[in-house]
Amino acid sequence: MSAGQTLLIVEAMKMEHELRADRAGVVGQRLREVGEMVEADDPLLDWDTAGAIRPAPALSPNLNPSPTATGTASASASTPDCEPLRRLRARLAFTEDAARPDAVARRHARGLRTARENIADLCDPGSFNEYGALAIAAQRQRRPVDELIAQTPADGIVTGVGSVNAAVFGPERSRTAVLAYDATVLAGTQGMRSHQKTDRLLQLAHADRLPVVLFAEGGGGRPGDTDMPIVAGLHVGTFAAMARLSGHVPLIGVAAGRCFAGNAALLGCCDLIVATRDSSIGMGGPAMIEGAGLGVVAPEAVGPATVHAANGVIDALVGDEAEAVAVVRQLLALWQGDLPAADAAAPDPLALRAVVPPQRARAYDARAAVTGLLDLGSVVWLRDGFGRAVHTALGRLGGRAVGVLASNPQHLAGAIDPDAADKAARFMRLCDVRGLPVITLVDTPGFMVGPAVEAQAQVRHASRLFLAAAQLRVPVFSVVMRKGYGLGAMGLTAGGFHAPRLTLAWPQAEFGAMGLEGAVRLGYRKELAAAADDAAREALFQRLLQQQIDAGSALEMATTLEIDAVIDPAETRDWLLRALQAAPRSTGAARPGVLDAW
Repeated sequence: MSAGQTLLIVEAMKMEHELRADRAGVVGQRLREVGEMVEADDPLLDWDTAGAIRPAPALSPNLNPSPTATGTASASASTPDCEPLRRLRARLAFTEDAARPDAVARRHARGLRTARENIADLCDPGSFNEYGALAIAAQRQRRPVDELIAQTPADGIVTGVGSVNAAVFGPERSRTAVLAYDATVLAGTQGMRSHQKTDRLLQLAHADRLPVVLFAEGGGGRPGDTDMPIVAGLHVGTFAAMARLSGHVPLIGVAAGRCFAGNAALLGCCDLIVATRDSSIGMGGPAMIEGAGLGVVAPEAVGPATVHAANGVIDALVGDEAEAVAVVRQLLALWQGDLPAADAAAPDPLALRAVVPPQRARAYDARAAVTGLLDLGSVVWLRDGFGRAVHTALGRLGGRAVGVLASNPQHLAGAIDPDAADKAARFMRLCDVRGLPVITLVDTPGFMVGPAVEAQAQVRHASRLFLAAAQLRVPVFSVVMRKGYGLGAMGLTAGGFHAPRLTLAWPQAEFGAMGLEGAVRLGYRKELAAAADDAAREALFQRLLQQQIDAGSALEMATTLEIDAVIDPAETRDWLLRALQAAPRSTGAARPGVLDAW
């Protein structure tokens, strides 16, 4: 017998233990019969290793000594072609895209990718551990098992944990829970097994504080599962489990193709939604709409991306899934940690001097101020088609992730209407939950007023700015670029000009308790009415207006200490970098549920 070969097998506690040769030798007499009871220290056989017969080692409590340097495990366990491994490989083959070439080809023909292709693009190579790959639809009572294995692999959802951006942030901070509904399997519908898989991943994400990325394409609940003795399935905890993660871990949803019903409900729980231009998102798909007697509609007519980009459902609208995954990686990176300040590429600071035109009533693109402040290539715009009186963006300043909220003078002159108030308030909450400092760039005449806007519940919407600001734990830094009027300007500066850690103004900034033109017309109504004629009235108005402008200038505001400093726009980035470095980081624990869906 050679070293490592099995000499005999001893059964103990219903387990078989191999006793192997520790060196080459010859078996002499067997000292015990098959099936005979033996005790510790009983000799079992004679073993000749040097030309002489001697008893083999007695039975020892350690029945499985480690193989010697030349010993190996049994061939049946180590060979890659053993039957259990062949069965496993055959079963896993059904889960791969290659097993469904026709379905994959149809998907590619629509310009879409498979669930596994998206995961492979998102996660670092070789990092993804898949959970529940061998699940099949719970339909054994109505379909053959072989058919379910071939046609319902993974029960229509790929779930697991992988790393994203590990080369930059390391293995621990890069771990990410990923769930991707597979539209090539039962149209990406949610079955009982897929709910169990989802619940398992969400449980891990909660316990380990892992960010969650959800590819949510699919048709919602699946009525065809028969293996569970249930009536409606309304007891499943998947949706509540997803909601409980809000404020606890980052949640990013991706929509491509059709995302309806339960899939859309999970998507709506996400902090941020990235969607392709050809996506459709709705709480009910065509079948549900028709079943409710609401007519026959095409899937593309139910919640198209153009509608949801304008109404605020979609945070980032992209061209295709490849771009969506790139945006998701960028968003995750902002939450995974800082980048070295020395590596941050700064924009030309002098460009900020040209952002605001010299004409005080001239509109301009305030996004140039955002890109002129933040590190080059770091900006991600959010909800750009909704609440257009403000811009919201995430990016980096000197390598540190920040959120920027900027007025948009090109829409309603920057006046804050209900949509803009909602957009700004939720953005502040998002930054607070994720621990990102907030920078606000202000140029607003205040809150939008008038009968039409009050009919939209402006009072409640506008007040959300103050409520959101009152709960902030992250530092806020504000820069008044031009107009800082009334309650609207206070709402954009965390509740008041002394609420931020630093409140700056550019030299052309002007301030007032309300719009200066309105203040003149109201405050000097009698004087204006007494003017001799229209020409005299206009001349008086312009003179009084200039007085208001001079009295409310940035220099006067700094003189009365209502703001902290007036600065050269070209110095804004340096001022903010110094303030950011001096401010303490948010250390409060996340408050579950703090980030609502709107």
